[in-house]
Amino acid sequence: MFDEVMREDKLSEECGVIGVYAPGKDVAHITYFGLYALQHRGQESAGIAVANDGKINLYKGMGLVADVFNEDVLKDLDGFAAIGHVRYSTTGSSEIVNAQPLVFRHKSGMLGLAHNGNITNVSVLRDMLYSHGAIFQSTTDSEVLVNLIAHHSRRDIESGIKKAMIDIEGAYSLTILTTDALYAVRDPYGFRPLCIGKMDDGWVIASESCALDTIGAKLVRDVEPGEIIRIDESGLVSIAPSENAKRRAFCVFEYIYFARPDSIIDGFHVNQVRREMGRQLAREFKVDADIVIPVPDSGTAAARGYAQQSGIPFEEGLMKNRYIGRTFIQPNQKMRDLAVRLKLNPMREVLAGKRVIMVDDSLVRGTTSKKIVQMLRDVGVKEVYLCLSSPPVVGSCYYGIDTSNRKELIAATKSSVEEICKEVGADKLYYLSLKGLLNVFGKSSKDFCSACFDRKYPIPVYDVNKFSLE
Repeated sequence: MFDEVMREDKLSEECGVIGVYAPGKDVAHITYFGLYALQHRGQESAGIAVANDGKINLYKGMGLVADVFNEDVLKDLDGFAAIGHVRYSTTGSSEIVNAQPLVFRHKSGMLGLAHNGNITNVSVLRDMLYSHGAIFQSTTDSEVLVNLIAHHSRRDIESGIKKAMIDIEGAYSLTILTTDALYAVRDPYGFRPLCIGKMDDGWVIASESCALDTIGAKLVRDVEPGEIIRIDESGLVSIAPSENAKRRAFCVFEYIYFARPDSIIDGFHVNQVRREMGRQLAREFKVDADIVIPVPDSGTAAARGYAQQSGIPFEEGLMKNRYIGRTFIQPNQKMRDLAVRLKLNPMREVLAGKRVIMVDDSLVRGTTSKKIVQMLRDVGVKEVYLCLSSPPVVGSCYYGIDTSNRKELIAATKSSVEEICKEVGADKLYYLSLKGLLNVFGKSSKDFCSACFDRKYPIPVYDVNKFSLE
């Protein structure tokens, strides 16, 4: 996959979820457009489940939202409520059996679930469920969640969710569909985003507010950590966080890279946060250079912030080809070397002879950055200063990001910044400090998980890897 080549130097998010409750409306099309807005959160598979007449109908497939669904499929998905999912796998292989939503029958009826996150004690939970006779068809932690909720639902789904939350460790933002209601659930730490939107005649739950904007819903608020939301014919009911609620530990990488710039998450505008990261980077590292350029698109906001703070002119030195489809020939090493040039083209007339500050959001494996730096050299750039709007990534993430192996992280395998700089071929390499990053959020600076930068994990980490259930 072409996108996989280009994402070598980025952390990869697990997925995006959406839920729509709108009786009398075309909930399948609404969900489809919401998933389209969340496509950046997962490109491996997409699915929609719709509740109608005491049943839940499901359609899912491998690929992008536009490839999986067409008008004929959406017309057949009639109902009063729906949940949707786009996936990037962090637990389980990229196969249709692992695509979501997951839909099951249990003693109280049918249940659909879409999950964003990663369960860290999944092996323990699965073994417990095995001992009670559970059978699993997929290799995802999400199926363990469904079985756990069903196992605890002796009275109703709501009580099952509450009891399951006591057992679950890890990150989860969920949309859950029953034959008469839509639920939203956020883990007690609030690792992954989840927000509530209001339409004229209904409600929307989504991973990011950009999905609400796309379908014409108004952002009401975020789902609180540890909170359960129920939406049915009586309206929206909040089951406030109880003893399950913990200290906040929202993933700071959502603001650095994952979330769309036009989203508002937990009260912070993502684009504004990224600009401030760039300004803070300029305060910490003053570089004598001619121009500031971004690595598009994820480094653009921080580069503008750096330019504003430093007074060094902002230029678009790398032109991004926005018309390359996701599917490409399976790349060998030669194609990997070519892939960056297919997507990014340096503008010689802007760059030649210049001392360039190149701003990107992060440096994970270093492979793509190395190729971009060489591209700048090839068009005559005099000096390349690589500035990153995040600290060195030294820790694996176990809460919904595909970095379970520290050996893949360049900052974890190199002994110094100078050694990393030499590896990527830059003249200088600067990272934003962790203190500087968190200070961007003011009084909320302690409300984030930054384990990928400091290896201080908010909850216990077990022997978790992407294929632990296979």
